[in-house]
Amino acid sequence: MVDVSNLEDPTNKILSEKTIENGLFIQKRTVPLGVVGVIYESRPNVTLDVAALCIRSGNVCLLRGGQDAYHTNLFVVSLIQQVLAEKNLDVNIVQQLPAERKYILDILTAEKYIDVIIPRGSNQLIEFVRKNALVPVIETGAGVCHTYVEQSARLEDAAKIVVNAKVSRPSVCNALDTVLVDREVAQPFLKMLAPLLAGYNVEIFADEDSYEILKEQNYPLINKAEPEDFGREFLDFKCSVKLVDSTDEALDHIAKFSSKHSEAIITQDAVKTELFLNQVDAAVVYLNASTRFTDGQVFGLGAEIGISTQKLHARGLLLLRN
Repeated sequence: MVDVSNLEDPTNKILSEKTIENGLFIQKRTVPLGVVGVIYESRPNVTLDVAALCIRSGNVCLLRGGQDAYHTNLFVVSLIQQVLAEKNLDVNIVQQLPAERKYILDILTAEKYIDVIIPRGSNQLIEFVRKNALVPVIETGAGVCHTYVEQSARLEDAAKIVVNAKVSRPSVCNALDTVLVDREVAQPFLKMLAPLLAGYNVEIFADEDSYEILKEQNYPLINKAEPEDFGREFLDFKCSVKLVDSTDEALDHIAKFSSKHSEAIITQDAVKTELFLNQVDAAVVYLNASTRFTDGQVFGLGAEIGISTQKLHARGLLLLRN
């Protein structure tokens, strides 16, 4: 919160101004959204993150956290309001809403009182909010993130990138969920990757061909993948693996199963690089890098409230001045 408080005030900034032929002077300025309702699940750190960003950007925030963290959130909000009072600010600019599910529809339909709703959490939560809200919604999407290891990839580097994307913090939305491997390099790459993932007890859901390769490596935590294991956000030390015959097949798989969050290709082929970067429809697309980089602070853009996977009106890192 201290870092956010030290950021430049994003409100009332002049973005452009001009005088048109009829003498009318037109000025475009940044203004707060107004009352921001945030619906999220288990993580009480979101309470602090959202409150800090809303205060810094001149917005009121209404926080509806999950029932399992209700008392923690209640305590955190009380501390925030205590500080607001000490600074002679209205304590009501940060409020905690009831956590009971029966009140969610009241929040989603309060268009006279709430200017925008931002859901943070699972696909199920986001889908429910999108289908039931009368208040405008900015989706900070769940992450179903892929890393495609193309046949020209430097396999040792690719293995390190995949491991980082999966295990550095598996419970977040930019963690890897599915590894797509070019069939031409599947045997040496999976042989290299297997002991690295096994060291973190990563459970793998493998398609038929990758299952046979990993079985030969005596991988300890392996299952044959079911259809639902692709397009699944694991949020755990788990991932799926699929072999593909071409970049086009990898692109088709990503187009079908991606949540449009963060996608990566590992390759040394310039033509396939351009194809992948131009064809993949996602908020962030990486070349030879981990999907775990999708973060406002990492990008040097400041704290973000989430990663928007939609195209209107915000996409990508949802920052103070997005």
